[in-house]
Amino acid sequence: MDLSLFMNPIHPLDRAYLHTLREDRETVILADRLGFKDAFIGEHVTDKAENITNSALFLASLASDTRTIRLGTGTANLPQSHPALIAGHIAMLDHLLEGRFNFGISQGILASDSEALEITHGERDAMFLEAIDHILALWTSDPPYRRAGKYWSITTEKTQNPEIGTGYIQKPYQKPHPPIFGSVINPDSKGLVALAARGWTPLSSNFLPGKWLKRHYPLLIEGREKGGLAVGPQDWYVARSIFIADDEATARAYAVEDAASPYRFYYAQIAAKLLGAGWGRLYTEDGKAPRGPMGGDDLVAKLVIHGTVPGVVEQILALRDEVGDFGTLIYVGHDWADPALARRSMELMAEKVMPAVNAAIG
Repeated sequence: MDLSLFMNPIHPLDRAYLHTLREDRETVILADRLGFKDAFIGEHVTDKAENITNSALFLASLASDTRTIRLGTGTANLPQSHPALIAGHIAMLDHLLEGRFNFGISQGILASDSEALEITHGERDAMFLEAIDHILALWTSDPPYRRAGKYWSITTEKTQNPEIGTGYIQKPYQKPHPPIFGSVINPDSKGLVALAARGWTPLSSNFLPGKWLKRHYPLLIEGREKGGLAVGPQDWYVARSIFIADDEATARAYAVEDAASPYRFYYAQIAAKLLGAGWGRLYTEDGKAPRGPMGGDDLVAKLVIHGTVPGVVEQILALRDEVGDFGTLIYVGHDWADPALARRSMELMAEKVMPAVNAAIG
């Protein structure tokens, strides 16, 4: 089992923006030093807490400060930009990283982003599909481009000049394009099947309890079989919020008990977004809408793995027993309310927990 990092970093609203950006960069640089395989970074345009507005731009700032870790958009919200811009910007980033890039994509879920950008809620899925088709076509064809769509049309026929190079959209370093990933929440996601059929990789969200999470791998198999593609546990990435400390009391306090716990703050924010969007059924025993109010602490109790090294190893193995084998465990990054504890948790995860997990599963 490999170890990766995912950050949709959610910071307290009173923290200075410059400081949180520095902290988020430091998290990825530490993950690189510790041997994490990938780091995926989320983005939102209109969120003061979850405040990376462009994941590709953020990743470009890390190109010279990381060595081996693969850096990924987690995800690029395709309806929010013109596909030709995304194709050109991502191609450049892939070259800056010399192929250490993963292209995570989605339709974007934040309602305030859609409002600000005048995107009709019901059109996001169709815009997403049109955008990725445009992008892949631009990367695998040469000018003059002649692409017509409902939301965007792309051509350089009238103005291209091959002698001086105009009218050309850059192609990625990786051929035919970087690996493509998609984050998945819905336990019955048809999008996961479609994603897998095209050879792309699902990232199963840390918002899903195990009993729903285990539905994703059969959908991955279904999709790969539809596409005539091989499939195995190595194709499945599973995200979890994890905190490890050298003693049980510290782990329990920082992860679930203290009022200032960054995990409680994170899931309070997530609860407001998810439950407000109608996802409360994910957190009830019968899978039906909750009968009473739910909040962040309900999600923390169900979703945060925490403890000392032996306890966390045991919980990860129990998760694997519940949902089935998966190839990559994604450690979700949170605000560094206590930087020393946050760094120590990542160190213990990479240097102690994962070797023990892999020894146990052989």
